[in-house]
Amino acid sequence: MDLDQLDQQIQTLVDQAPQDGQTPGVVEAIAPVLKQIAQQLKQPEYYVLQTLDQNWVITTLSSRNEPDVEKKVIYAFPTLNDAANAPFAFKNPQLMAFPTPVIHILFQVASMKTVDSTVFFNEPGNLSTGTEIRQSDLQTLIQAQLQRWKNAQSIPPDLA
Repeated sequence: MDLDQLDQQIQTLVDQAPQDGQTPGVVEAIAPVLKQIAQQLKQPEYYVLQTLDQNWVITTLSSRNEPDVEKKVIYAFPTLNDAANAPFAFKNPQLMAFPTPVIHILFQVASMKTVDSTVFFNEPGNLSTGTEIRQSDLQTLIQAQLQRWKNAQSIPPDLA
């Protein structure tokens, strides 16, 4: 994965963040976590199924062994063709697949309380193997990074 592309995606997030004096700094603070996870994936952008009003499609999966156990996932596809041909992609004219930068997907999923995981399919034409990023793991890494950032912010610059 091209690190320059990831840096550009992060810069876009920073530029699009509310300019309230704090949010851009928070985005920059969590950037190392987002980049670390994005580097484990293979595509700089993925296609995410969305409704016409641009809400991401969340799929509820049930365990075969425990039907009461459910998991809510978002699927991220390497190509538009993969998104269109996925067996679980509904043949619904109200749904479309939009290309979304990988950093933006991770950033958005980190704040989604209704999603358990995002499954990134990395190989075009192969929808049998994906990389699952659990929302709780992502949230834990981001919270740890934010805590380090807050601690660094509270150290007086003239300490030495």
